[in-house]
Amino acid sequence: MEGGMVTPAQALVRFAGIQKTYDGEHLVVKNLDLDIRKGEFVTLLGPSGSGKTTTLMMLAGFEVPTQGNIYLAGRPINNLPPHRRDIGMVFQNYALFPHLTVAENIAFPLSVRNIGKSEARERVRTALRMIKLENLAQRRPGQLSGGQQQRVALARALVYNPQLVLMDEPLGALDKRLREQMQFEIKQLHETMGITVVYVTHDQSEALTMSDRIAVFNDGIVQQIDEPDALYERPVNSFVAHFIGENNVLAGTVETIERGYCRVALTAGGSVVAQPVNVAGAGVPTSLSVRPERISILANGAVHDGPNCLPATVQNTIYLGDHALAVLQVGGNGEFMVKLQPGAHEGLNRGQCVFITFRPEDCLALDPV
Repeated sequence: MEGGMVTPAQALVRFAGIQKTYDGEHLVVKNLDLDIRKGEFVTLLGPSGSGKTTTLMMLAGFEVPTQGNIYLAGRPINNLPPHRRDIGMVFQNYALFPHLTVAENIAFPLSVRNIGKSEARERVRTALRMIKLENLAQRRPGQLSGGQQQRVALARALVYNPQLVLMDEPLGALDKRLREQMQFEIKQLHETMGITVVYVTHDQSEALTMSDRIAVFNDGIVQQIDEPDALYERPVNSFVAHFIGENNVLAGTVETIERGYCRVALTAGGSVVAQPVNVAGAGVPTSLSVRPERISILANGAVHDGPNCLPATVQNTIYLGDHALAVLQVGGNGEFMVKLQPGAHEGLNRGQCVFITFRPEDCLALDPV
């Protein structure tokens, strides 16, 4: 399912009916149709083996589609070698030349494209200013930190003004703080320069932070492509709901569907009212999805007259600084999470019986897990 639809006329990149197999039997990418508009930051997100990296490698020219066509700016590029595609590439391992200086690494793509020395020097100076490493131009990669090396790799990919920049897990080798800083810097460069970026990651928080749209891959198929908030708030199936953000699951059977809501009998007893997103009809099993921050724990003696009020048993509480988590036993799920304000967990004790409540519109009835 696709949100923020891109027309063929708007597309800088088009995947049309793309399939890829390595052994002639198992399809790594299955019938991929995907359009990316100029200036967009699109992330290919999914678990290992889902097809996202193979898709990026086909776009880069390092893999050839078994079937279908890839277009860049309206022309087919299946048979073009990588160096003729006008595409910049940033890898997780940086792929810098250890014997060249920072400035020489950045200048390398210009030399192979026969850019004049004077223009090349100016482009390198501009790129060094862009990544804030002007004073390190004569150092070699081994003398730089991981974050500095990644900045150099980014500058090298951008210095010749390619139509498109591909990034394959570029921040995977960095620690958490530096990774978050680089996320901000890459996104800022994207917005300032108006470049088109196709980015691969398995980190859903990274994808949510940086992307204009995210294509969620699983088993070689795009399960959903949409803007980050739409993926989080309106997942089209259980895989997307579980892969994007924290999620609680309750199993049940649809009893009735009417007026935009469905009543679900929980397998462990009781019933709830939910939004029917991906259910075939009454009498079918469903997997309910509820986000931890959309759930309230009722205070002792509190009365609730809404449709969704379930008994729960406190299993544990976890303090995380800016928030806390209550781990509950609810409807057969012993790892049911509720996100709380700091300090709100202090009145909860292991084994305590409580009630939880959530709005019907915050509970999505999806395909069974």
